[in-house]
Amino acid sequence: MNKKISSAIAFNPGDYVVYPAHGVGKISDVAKQKVAGTELELIVVNFDRDKMTLRIPMAKAENVGLRKISETETMNDALSVLKGKAKVKKIMWSRRAQEYENKINSGNPVAIAEVVRDLYRSENLAEQSYSERQIYEQALDRLANEVAVCENISSAEATKKLLDLLSK
Repeated sequence: MNKKISSAIAFNPGDYVVYPAHGVGKISDVAKQKVAGTELELIVVNFDRDKMTLRIPMAKAENVGLRKISETETMNDALSVLKGKAKVKKIMWSRRAQEYENKINSGNPVAIAEVVRDLYRSENLAEQSYSERQIYEQALDRLANEVAVCENISSAEATKKLLDLLSK
């Protein structure tokens, strides 16, 4: 007897989704494919910016953290985090960097906003190290892409909105 396993969340072609390790992508297809003698239902996600296509088995979609774009309420929570005061822990940079990477790869917009807030440097503050800048830009890019899709604006407009919130 062959049971059909499907995700609790319905993923449809044309939907925007967030894959924690890569950010925002668009579902191009939900197809059946035979792999190693087993027929799998795969979600095909395209990441245009990275020129990458990912095929995720429907049964594993929830386990890998694939999710729909955040609701407006969640995005508002993330944006309100940006208005807060930076909380930089006094631990070694390597450990902080690891925590920041984990937050970014969690795919949670509120956690990503915390990274952006903590690593943001205004014009008049000290320069960032190369690795700080890389992590900051990755977090800002992930958050801006989700805000852009959520609010139906361009990625550049979303980035500007985030930077405006940070500079206040």
